[in-house]
Amino acid sequence: MDAALEIDLARTDEAALIAACSRDLIEQGLRWRWTPARIHRAILAKDMNVAVARVRGELAGFGILQYLDDEAHLCLLAVVPARQRQGIGTALIAWLERTALDAGIGVIRLEARARNESARAFYRSLDYREVMFADGMYAREEGGVRIAKDLWARGCS
Repeated sequence: MDAALEIDLARTDEAALIAACSRDLIEQGLRWRWTPARIHRAILAKDMNVAVARVRGELAGFGILQYLDDEAHLCLLAVVPARQRQGIGTALIAWLERTALDAGIGVIRLEARARNESARAFYRSLDYREVMFADGMYAREEGGVRIAKDLWARGCS
């Protein structure tokens, strides 16, 4: 991992760049839902953390975690292609897990496309478990998988 990696909360002036990354890296083939306005609202929301990874000041990745009553939902996670396979996604997840634990949250849930084997393998490598498959989860045409991690049971810190 690059020694210049920094993870922090996103700034509102990063909303458009994060939204473009979501559109291009996560939402391809789907209706664009995480628009700049929605990302901007998420950055300001009290029940969400929008974390960004920066390398030498440039956006390398991001994650959006929404807090619910007793669990959190990882809405989005992406690493820009030039920075993939450098430990940035793992570092983002670790940062988000620590903030969830600090907030008293013990379970993180998320969804992934069923055909996205690299994402599924990534989450498995971090002790996330696939808990349910759902046909038509994405645009009512593409299957998805629900994934979860019990942070308390797994001893995450």
